[in-house]
Amino acid sequence: MIKKKTDKRRKTATSLSQQAYERIRHKIIALDLPPGSVINETALREELGLGRTPIREALQRLALEKLIVIIPRRGTFVAEIGITDLHRLFEARLVLEAFAARLACRRGKEKHWQQMAAVLARADEPDVDQEQLIAIDEACHEIIYEAADNKFLRDILVSLYALSLRLWYYSLFHIGGMREAVIEHVRIMEQLREHNEDEAARLIVEHIQTFQATIQEVMLGTPRPDVLPSFRD
Repeated sequence: MIKKKTDKRRKTATSLSQQAYERIRHKIIALDLPPGSVINETALREELGLGRTPIREALQRLALEKLIVIIPRRGTFVAEIGITDLHRLFEARLVLEAFAARLACRRGKEKHWQQMAAVLARADEPDVDQEQLIAIDEACHEIIYEAADNKFLRDILVSLYALSLRLWYYSLFHIGGMREAVIEHVRIMEQLREHNEDEAARLIVEHIQTFQATIQEVMLGTPRPDVLPSFRD
């Protein structure tokens, strides 16, 4: 009986920590907490209705994912968005996303591609908005990560994608419609389903490079598609 109560308390604590993590993460990615802003733990506890421990556990996790910066004796801040970081981020994503696509071709199951098709079907709904399209893109990438069946690779890519997602929100008003970018996943899914590693990797890299060029156009004022080399196996 005592063990069951202890397990239940641990599960509740984990659930609250996860809840805090997801809600604060979304606030950072959606720029409700803008780059460089101070993280006020007291305000977060009041807003989210959660205690000190889950909030602090969530912040430690977000620090590991480079979404916030904890500076001893100074405070906790939302990480800035820098041009140099932008280049390094896409360098890493180009290689790792292509590798994940190749693994997904080998290890993915039909259930993954059925799930991806269901997610993509939501993009055709007449009232779908930009934030929902972003969620569809994120879900497609996470399905590929799961299909790749490598938890270490998945954890890295989820973290990198979150950083990219913040850039997407940052540029959203300048980008305009993004349905076309999301629909690119249909072709990617077809190649994954057919176990075509080379084409799946090529398409995922093309998808990321297009996104990278668009973001750079917003941040720098001019497109620079040649900043990162094309991925070749």
